[in-house]
Amino acid sequence: QVQLVESGGGLVQAGGSLRLSCAASGRTFSNYAMGWFRQAPGKEREFVAGISWSGGSTYYEDSVKGRFTISRDNAKNTVYLQMNSLKPEDTGVYYCATDRLPYGNGAKYGYGYWGQGTQVTVSS
Repeated sequence: QVQLVESGGGLVQAGGSLRLSCAASGRTFSNYAMGWFRQAPGKEREFVAGISWSGGSTYYEDSVKGRFTISRDNAKNTVYLQMNSLKPEDTGVYYCATDRLPYGNGAKYGYGYWGQGTQVTVSS
């Protein structure tokens, strides 16, 4: 079955950087779009970034554009989220996700498998 394991979360000061990683297994990684979502305390889970199966298209939530970068390494079955210029409002649990169907474009809908999440805390 599909398994997603996130790592790289932690505590960082505002303005700092973190890189999240998500290792995938259970199917052919390179055929599926990947994404990152986050959930802040008391709020619903929201889309942060997505990347198409080929890596040729990326999507970002408006508040992270220019600060976050999603990328993938198909040889390592891993997707990354580089987060720079972090703000306290970026605090939350970050979840890796993958599309239910192959050859997706990485936009915010269509994700059907989720990791367990990794906590990111940005202090002011």
